[in-house]
Amino acid sequence: MSNRPPLPFLPSRRSLLFGVLGVTAVAAAGFALVGPRRIWKWAGGPADQGPVDFATLTRRAVPNDALACSPGACSQRTDFDLPAFQTPPDVLMRRLDDIAASMAAERVDEGLDPLYRRYVFRSRVLGFPDTLNARASSTGDGETALRLYSRSLLGKGDFGANLRRLRQIADGLERAASREERGETPTAARLR
Repeated sequence: MSNRPPLPFLPSRRSLLFGVLGVTAVAAAGFALVGPRRIWKWAGGPADQGPVDFATLTRRAVPNDALACSPGACSQRTDFDLPAFQTPPDVLMRRLDDIAASMAAERVDEGLDPLYRRYVFRSRVLGFPDTLNARASSTGDGETALRLYSRSLLGKGDFGANLRRLRQIADGLERAASREERGETPTAARLR
């Protein structure tokens, strides 16, 4: 017999693979059982990040937000410009409600200001929450200015999700305006 000390346990590659897969399966099952909404609330707080004041808005230092405004409506750098809409502000906001509902957003503001909206949007697969703030105002010459600001609750980047969402909303609002000009009645299915 040898007087050498025993070798430490060295797992095989197969053992390591099964271990990693096992831990991943347990984590995925836990995520599914607890639910993404609870997980993200624990990780980042409430999904609704609250109202913003567009007059004093400061964009985030990390790329997980997006801002779009009608010309002259925002002092901050925008990701793209919205048009000045030829629709009364309250009508524009009702159209926004229809578009947000078609995108499965949850309206979370108190509903006290007819020209302000706040929604929580969630990503499709993992349910990451983003808050969108919207404010409409009359420009005085029969047009309506709109401000949209969407921001992620979690992470330092959003892979462009907030910007895509704002573009989708802007496109939906412009399509609804075009249909109105042609005398068509908008439906939620056509707003998407």
